Amino acid sequence: MKKIFGFIIAVIIVILAAYQALIYYDNNFRYGRMRETPAVRPHEDPLLIMEEGVVPVSGGEAFYRVSAGIDLTASVNMIEPASINRGKAVYLTYCAQCHGNNHDGNGTVGQSFHPLPTDLRSSQVQTKSDGKLFKSVSYGIPGGRQPALQTTITIDDRWRVVAYIKSLGLR
Repeated sequence: MKKIFGFIIAVIIVILAAYQALIYYDNNFRYGRMRETPAVRPHEDPLLIMEEGVVPVSGGEAFYRVSAGIDLTASVNMIEPASINRGKAVYLTYCAQCHGNNHDGNGTVGQSFHPLPTDLRSSQVQTKSDGKLFKSVSYGIPGGRQPALQTTITIDDRWRVVAYIKSLGLR
């Protein structure tokens, strides 16, 4: 019993010594302690005044998102060959993995979906207005697998993708 009691006393002494060493170290350590670092308190300094025109109040992405789609007009020339070629390049980068190089929904990734991604040459797609296609590319299709690409592709390039899709015509 004396051995256990002696062991407990020794452990308590070691713990108290370690605690005292930590207190000494904390009080005499010359580098910053968290409790002494300066903190930024809310409203300690006046709020910065935002420059005029930093936050858009008209146009931009918000305009496209809230519109009906049928009312939208392209910001690029939809029949210009340069626009269509750029649309094809963007399509091959962001869309072909699902819709395929043949635009039939049999892309490398799209083959694993059921149902397959939409055939972009179908009348379902080709008869949609440019604005509705733009919204589908930009914000996805509710209940579908079409991802929203508004943060990935610029507005003009999304219009160019629509121009490219429309240039495919009906199959």
